[in-house]
Amino acid sequence: MSDNYRSREERKQAEKSKQGQQMNDSSPRKKGSFLKKFLVACLLIGIITLGAGVATFFAMIKDAPKIDDSKLADPVSTKFYDKDGNLIHEYGSQKRTLITYDQVPKIAEEAFLATEDSRFYEHHGVDVIRTAKAIFENVSAGFGSQGGSTITQQVIKNSFLSSDKTLKRKIQEWYLAYKLEQKYSKHEILEMYLNKINLGNKSWGLAAAAKNYYGIDVKDLKNLTLPQAALIAGLPQSPNKYDPTKPENRDAALKRRNLVLTLMNKQGYITQKEMEDAMKVPIDQGLQPPASNAEMPYQAFLDAAVKEVEAKIPDVNIGTDGLAIYTTLDPKAQQYAEQIVNTEDVVNYPNDKFQAAFVFMDSKTSEVRAIGSGRNENKAQFKGSNFAIDINRQPGSSFKPIFDYGPAIENLKWSTGHQIEDKATTYDNGAPINNYDNQYHGVMSIRTALAKSYNIPALLTLRAVGKDKAQTFAQGLGITFDKNQTFESTAIGSNSVNPLEMAGAYGSFANGGNYTQPHFVQKVVYPDGKEVSFKAKAKRVMKDYTAFMITDMLRSVVSDGTGTTAAVPGLDVAGKTGTTNFPADIISKYGFPSTATNDSWFAGYTPQYTMAVWTGYVKNGPGMYMDGSTTKISQRIFKEMFAKFGTDNSTFQMPDSVERDPATNELNVKGGEKVDAPKVKPDAPSGLQAKYDQASNTISLNWAFSSATMKDPSFDISYTLNGGAKTSLTSTKSTNVTLSNAQAGGQYSFSIVASANGQSSDAVTVTVVVPGAATNQNNNQPNTNQNNGQTNTPKTPTTPATPSTGGSTGTGTNSGNTGTNSGSTGTGSTGGTGTNSGSTTTKPTQ
Repeated sequence: MSDNYRSREERKQAEKSKQGQQMNDSSPRKKGSFLKKFLVACLLIGIITLGAGVATFFAMIKDAPKIDDSKLADPVSTKFYDKDGNLIHEYGSQKRTLITYDQVPKIAEEAFLATEDSRFYEHHGVDVIRTAKAIFENVSAGFGSQGGSTITQQVIKNSFLSSDKTLKRKIQEWYLAYKLEQKYSKHEILEMYLNKINLGNKSWGLAAAAKNYYGIDVKDLKNLTLPQAALIAGLPQSPNKYDPTKPENRDAALKRRNLVLTLMNKQGYITQKEMEDAMKVPIDQGLQPPASNAEMPYQAFLDAAVKEVEAKIPDVNIGTDGLAIYTTLDPKAQQYAEQIVNTEDVVNYPNDKFQAAFVFMDSKTSEVRAIGSGRNENKAQFKGSNFAIDINRQPGSSFKPIFDYGPAIENLKWSTGHQIEDKATTYDNGAPINNYDNQYHGVMSIRTALAKSYNIPALLTLRAVGKDKAQTFAQGLGITFDKNQTFESTAIGSNSVNPLEMAGAYGSFANGGNYTQPHFVQKVVYPDGKEVSFKAKAKRVMKDYTAFMITDMLRSVVSDGTGTTAAVPGLDVAGKTGTTNFPADIISKYGFPSTATNDSWFAGYTPQYTMAVWTGYVKNGPGMYMDGSTTKISQRIFKEMFAKFGTDNSTFQMPDSVERDPATNELNVKGGEKVDAPKVKPDAPSGLQAKYDQASNTISLNWAFSSATMKDPSFDISYTLNGGAKTSLTSTKSTNVTLSNAQAGGQYSFSIVASANGQSSDAVTVTVVVPGAATNQNNNQPNTNQNNGQTNTPKTPTTPATPSTGGSTGTGTNSGNTGTNSGSTGTGSTGGTGTNSGSTTTKPTQ
């Protein structure tokens, strides 16, 4: 029973416990059911939101640009240097100099990190803490009010994205920043940033800023000071606002710099003292003047240099590849060249339409030092037409050393005294060829033919050597021919050339027979240090004897030929003129004189420099022609450049392969042609005088003779007495002689002839009447004395005893020279003196 009771009691207790438990269980079960539903709902909302967010995220990044290495490579300006390595110009829309991370000064890196991205080495492209702060600021103050961009994000924004402040662009920026960090190291990304960032004052990147603000070259970046680095690091936020070169910005720039210093100290990069000392430095200390907006200097020269670079490196981009182009430019020579063509301070020009172009280069290296390239509206511009290298004009006679005489000496071993006859000649098509003076000059040396610029000997020389050999020779000197064709008219320069080609060809003569292609560039250096050399190798294109003998002939052009205007005192100048004429239809159309000149050239050289000058008009028009005075302008330009910059007074030295003939003063190739001394007729003696001396009863004769061109002259003296037969007095090398035992009252007529080189001169005569009782039967008769076409008619003496000084006034013509034989009367017993100055003649130069 008790067991049952216990059982009932227990059962009751159990029932109570069960009921209490049921009561306790019922409440939580209801509460748990709601929470569960709430959490499920939240989860569903979260999933939906997340899904929507993910979908939105992917929708926003689906058209994000890819990480393109080419876009990470910044456009870098090209720098031009002169022949001595001095910077002369920087070309490109963004003046930028690339540097590597190893070139970044530690103080500059710390300044940028403290200011722009203090957790740079800790995040993976996006700084979550900084971004969260930025989001809060944007929500409370409007989107875009706070950036929060890391350095990685700034690289992405500057390389791939616009600057629009939209959520889509920001999400793409985060995504791409993460991707960039997966592909590149932190140092590489920092290097990109420091090369890319705009730092004001036309400065893109740290290196450009250091140069433009403080004059610090890239090689000296380590010299950047703490206050300088802090100022530069503060610029990215607002480059124009904080540019300290603008006086109105200096207060703001000072505050910004000091803020950077404070941040560097706060983050442990610098000490308190370093910060305070740096803050004391004036903001303008060490500042350079603002970057100049000046026009590109030396445009024509740099244009030629760029064309040369682009021809050798076809895929180069001058404006963006960051090249260092080391040119051959001499700035002083180029400045003077521009003064010559662009002003009238040095050379006077006939009008504004008159043009000039030239190339001035080093004779040994063919490095171009300066160019003149057009005047006024045809003045060369960068990336434009350039007369010095682009024009094509006929060179006229300046082509004769290249196509005629050079090939003849090279292939035929002609002497410079080789004889050639200037006579009536026609081209192979039957058309006549004429000299500039429309005359023929007979037999002459090729030296004379070149010095006097006769055309017919040039053609005959070409025929002797052959067109094929002449063309091969000229091509070796850098000359090109249209369709690779030549004609007989090429002998006198009918093909087209430009000043650069002519300078290169003449430079081969100047450099002893070695051709080096004229060039404006020494080398090109890429940003990674790779170099491309532009120095051309010299190539022997003719024998040394050809180069020297042509040079010696061209000396004659300058000393006493057509190029005397180009002579420069103290310099060994060799050169050649060249002119061309207008065709008949142009002369008729514009009413030009028949002698009007179209092109005028002068190409010449010294051991130091070589220069080719062209002058003329670009187009035909009324009054646009040159005459005898304006054709000399090309020579005057040459002379001015050499007088200004020709500092080498050395002379061209004769090689061992050449010998000079003492008899002719001409040059021969050893083992080549030798030319005998020409049979040149000597000039007649001059200044012949006769004097009778009564005390000794003698007649003395004396005269003068120039032996400069005559070897070992002698003189034959003869006389007649009273009109009788000729009697030989003597043959002597002296210039005086005496007749003894003169016959009283006799009339002596003396004749003197000079002999040299197997030739005899014209005779000169003089008549003397000796005092005495005898009567001169011929005194009242005219005495006709032939002397080089001269007639002397004696006057009737007053008395037989009066001495006569020739007794006549005679006018004689000898090759264009007129001499007057003035007679005089002397009284006294001392005798008479006779003179015949009219018998002295000068032959015309050939």
